[in-house]
Amino acid sequence: MSPSHPRNPYPTVDIIIELERPGRPIVLVRRANPPHGWALPGGFVDYGESLEAAARREAAEETGLAVELVALLGAYSDPGRDPRQHNLSVVFVGRAKGVPQGGDDAALAQAFDLEELPRPLCFDHGLIISHYLLWRAGQRPGAPVQTRGV
Repeated sequence: MSPSHPRNPYPTVDIIIELERPGRPIVLVRRANPPHGWALPGGFVDYGESLEAAARREAAEETGLAVELVALLGAYSDPGRDPRQHNLSVVFVGRAKGVPQGGDDAALAQAFDLEELPRPLCFDHGLIISHYLLWRAGQRPGAPVQTRGV
């Protein structure tokens, strides 16, 4: 690749969606495309789209839920986190009401209690969920979500 066309990682977002009901289950999607398995809802950021808008769009496309973003959990950029190519992901925590419905490239969307997560989890989503559990316990800082200009 020539110096004028650098090879960069692809920006993506993932969302931990807490459902507003007892136990605060989270929503996972069963992927319709390889790699198969269960994953957090998410996907690629479109050109001209903010990370926050991409997170809300991907959540709606894959789960049918309107999500309120409440925190920025972190950024994940290990070059091996996705077997397809080098993707970096910004991960949000959001809340929603309703029943998830699989759509777009999600074969199924379903709520799971944190003690009963399905296997296998794709990518590094097990690590991300472990960081989420620390965040929920107050042991890992999150950042507020930008609400202006998104």
